[in-house]
Amino acid sequence: MNQTESKVKSTFKHALGPGLILAAAAVGVSHLVQSTRAGAGYGFTLVWAVVLANLFKYPFLEFGPRYAIATKQSMIAGYKKLGNWAFWIFVIFTLGTMFAIQAAVTIVTASLATELTGLDFSLLAWSAIILAICILILFRGQYSALDTSIKVIMVVLSISTLAAVITAFSNVSPSEITGAPSIWDAAGISFLIALMGWMPIPIDGSAWHSLWSLERIKQTNHHPTVKESLLDFNIGYIGAAILALFFLSLGALIMFGSGIEYASSGAAFAQQLVSLYTQTLGEWSYWVIIICAFTTMFSTTLTVTDAYPRVSREIISVLKGKEVEETGLYSYKTLIIVISILSLLLLYLTGSRFTFMVDFATTLSFLTAPVLAFINYKLVMHKHFPDEHRPPMWLRVLSWGGIIFLSGFALLYLYW
Repeated sequence: MNQTESKVKSTFKHALGPGLILAAAAVGVSHLVQSTRAGAGYGFTLVWAVVLANLFKYPFLEFGPRYAIATKQSMIAGYKKLGNWAFWIFVIFTLGTMFAIQAAVTIVTASLATELTGLDFSLLAWSAIILAICILILFRGQYSALDTSIKVIMVVLSISTLAAVITAFSNVSPSEITGAPSIWDAAGISFLIALMGWMPIPIDGSAWHSLWSLERIKQTNHHPTVKESLLDFNIGYIGAAILALFFLSLGALIMFGSGIEYASSGAAFAQQLVSLYTQTLGEWSYWVIIICAFTTMFSTTLTVTDAYPRVSREIISVLKGKEVEETGLYSYKTLIIVISILSLLLLYLTGSRFTFMVDFATTLSFLTAPVLAFINYKLVMHKHFPDEHRPPMWLRVLSWGGIIFLSGFALLYLYW
């Protein structure tokens, strides 16, 4: 390896991280629960939905690191430059869903913790323990702790999921998966929209990514090029898309046609999923599946626990016109505790009905996706954005296709 190649590898190493954190945030309820449910209920017939959702959301999520690196600002600050209308659309949507999303991912993680440890605490108690662990990890190093933890978790997740998929394909041929019901009825369309709403992640995840990109710069004192940052994004995004297809395949190969209906509760479904895998693949697979499932959900909970305080602090900074202090009422550490407590309170009040919150949040994510997609596109095409870093023509065309796709299915859902 010559000196130039070594330097390139070294600089990319500093850029690597935010894309994997985005992938960890994406691979959670949308994969473990929704993708597996898609396979369990419809076989392989919804592969197209997973592929198209990943394809047409790609530009709007890619604009997150593109904007942050090119302007040295978060997308939230960019929304304010674009206009108050763009900024407040993002704020209202974030405030309207953050507690439900935090509560939903935490309780699924808690149910898997019960399965993994055998400790029969209540799900509310386990949720509190999970959030406390996440807070301790983030308090110790904030971004650096998140970055290190996610890299380890994503390796474990990828290896364990790949092992499960290979075993499933060796036992069942895809040609045997026939007789799937039609998706084109009221219940099917509702599920389709919920599936694509978080596939692979809501479009407002682009704002999260822009903040993680800026934090990575602070951590390493290295400002990556747009090209380096987008390579990091592509690794995480494509990896998350492939894992979604893996989970759909597991649902189709193992659960479809088994005669066992998946549970309506996300937490119960996660437990049932682990049990059904071991019954079908053999007891040897228990640890592969439980590690795969738990690491999936824990990584999502950890990243969401970090994302919302970070986003909330940035919103306040933009409103105040200056950066929020590291201590005080609006500090990261204060906000992470407040948001976690309110999420636990929501769990206490709603009990097992959190799946309603998940379905509501995922559907809302999809219905607002065309608006957020349009805002993100306008942001990277605005006059204040550097011309040399604007999306190439193929990405602009894909953006227009994405807005049409997202708008079309949103209107279809409203029609049904």
